[in-house]
Amino acid sequence: MDFEYSEEQQLLADSVQRFIQKDYDFEARKKIVASETGSSENAWRTFAEMGLLGLPIPQDHGGFGGGALDLMAVMEAFGEGLVVEPYLATVGLGAQFIARAGSKAQRKTILPAVAEGRMKLAFAHTESKARYNLAQVETTVTPNEGGWLLSGEKRVVLGAPLADKLVVSAATSKRGFSLFLVDRGAPGVEVKAYRTFDEMRAGDVALENVQVDKKALVGKKNAGLALVDEVVDFATALVCAEAVGVIKSANESTLEYLKTRKQFGVTIGTFQALQHRMVDMFITGEQARSMACLAASKADAAADADDRRRAISAAKIKIADACRHVSQESIQLHGGMGMTEEMKVSHAFRRLTMIAQQFGDADHHLERFAALA
Repeated sequence: MDFEYSEEQQLLADSVQRFIQKDYDFEARKKIVASETGSSENAWRTFAEMGLLGLPIPQDHGGFGGGALDLMAVMEAFGEGLVVEPYLATVGLGAQFIARAGSKAQRKTILPAVAEGRMKLAFAHTESKARYNLAQVETTVTPNEGGWLLSGEKRVVLGAPLADKLVVSAATSKRGFSLFLVDRGAPGVEVKAYRTFDEMRAGDVALENVQVDKKALVGKKNAGLALVDEVVDFATALVCAEAVGVIKSANESTLEYLKTRKQFGVTIGTFQALQHRMVDMFITGEQARSMACLAASKADAAADADDRRRAISAAKIKIADACRHVSQESIQLHGGMGMTEEMKVSHAFRRLTMIAQQFGDADHHLERFAALA
């Protein structure tokens, strides 16, 4: 497998990195995190202007028709900059459901709006008893003359406070669930917003007799699980790529610290034991990159669903281990300073810790991989 970016992918990554260095550096990011919304509308407009929001959206709906491999360079750059915008929630999750299974009217209305930066989406699926079980859905749906009434609660919905529309899962039979488009501001929808450990914005979503019309159904009735499984695997491949960027940032920060911090009159980077640990961290980063490439390639073009699941789980296992190794080593090599708010590495530690858990931790994916072996 070729692990190098194509010329177009590298040019896109370079442009994203230039934007981050100029307008989204660590000091600018701290102000964004501390703001009321925890996001930047200026950054979102720039993403739209650069074509990032339309990158995985079909060409006939204002996008570029790219896949996970095309998004790898973007996600890696976002990881390096610790970008907190709801890109994954909107582009990697919400828009994917519409692009893959939405009606003609839904695709025509929503996808161009996402690509142009006029609409943000969020995927409201996880419930309190579900953990990583995608099939566990207790939110209820009751048919009526106008369409359906939705009632239930969703937990830790990434990007929910910023979303214009939610893609909500609800049980439509004893054997399956369906997906529905819901306006975040619709009567009966309540979002309890908060900041997550890694400084993203998320929310718990309560639905109480929320009326949606018949056109709100996304995909086929009772066929939600296969679609959710596919889209969540796609999003998992993206966070694997993001992890590569965060690991690179943590490694570079740690190496720079070892070159400047002195003990006993010499820089600690001259200590052989620390050099060996630093080498191990860089090797871990390169291994993570290769597994992220595998995950992205299989998310785009797996032979079948089981082939995709095996590859995604294998990558997530390795990425989770890499996140743990690099995050912990970078903090230890920085000493007590590594945990302070002023050091970027402490924020990288938080994001790596969350990525290791997001969409399933190592134990969950080991079980899934073993079941598919």
